[in-house]
Amino acid sequence: MKLVSVNVGASRPIAGAGKSGFTGIFKEPQSGLVSVGRLGLSGDAIVDTENHGGPDQAVYVFSTEDYAWWSDRVGRELAPGTFGENLTVSGFRSAEISVGDRFVIGEVVLEVTGPRIPCGTVSARMKDRLFVKKFRAAERPGVYCRVIRKGRVRAGEGVGFEPYFGELDPPLGVIEDFREFFEPHNTEATLRRQLAAPIAVRDRVYKERLLLELRSRQASSQ
Repeated sequence: MKLVSVNVGASRPIAGAGKSGFTGIFKEPQSGLVSVGRLGLSGDAIVDTENHGGPDQAVYVFSTEDYAWWSDRVGRELAPGTFGENLTVSGFRSAEISVGDRFVIGEVVLEVTGPRIPCGTVSARMKDRLFVKKFRAAERPGVYCRVIRKGRVRAGEGVGFEPYFGELDPPLGVIEDFREFFEPHNTEATLRRQLAAPIAVRDRVYKERLLLELRSRQASSQ
């Protein structure tokens, strides 16, 4: 695996998406070393902090393999950073990744917390009002990561991969989690499985609440 591009974006206006009218989705490749901290890449703007960013969505990673698929579908080459990812990496596909897997780039260690869920900003960026539906159907969302170990990265570096090793067997696949977002089952077994994975705290709080509500309904029906 290889780090093909390191992408950072400033806040800029966008039409047709977001409450503020601004976005950080327009990422530009960086030529030198870029610092990666607990909240992401140095100089990278996170505008919609209610739904994006934070320690568990600090770094967004997308693959060249998934980009090749998308380029074929839209009929033009999509450059690194088009989908707003911070790191463009070769050698993997979204469907192959599980929550808890780790990417190692030099001194930096990233842990996958879940898939990217498409929003209206993606459609506005692609100038296609149906793109959210297309993104969902494609099931090639890329992955959000938390930063386990800080450091600096540069395009061209090798990327190590460490599969999830924990109590959950089999691990929670990114695509499994992606599908569950759009068509939630919210059974006790499903919620327990998700909570057993190292998902984002934002998702964990929500799913713990759902589990409590489910138990409460079950208790009241007995």
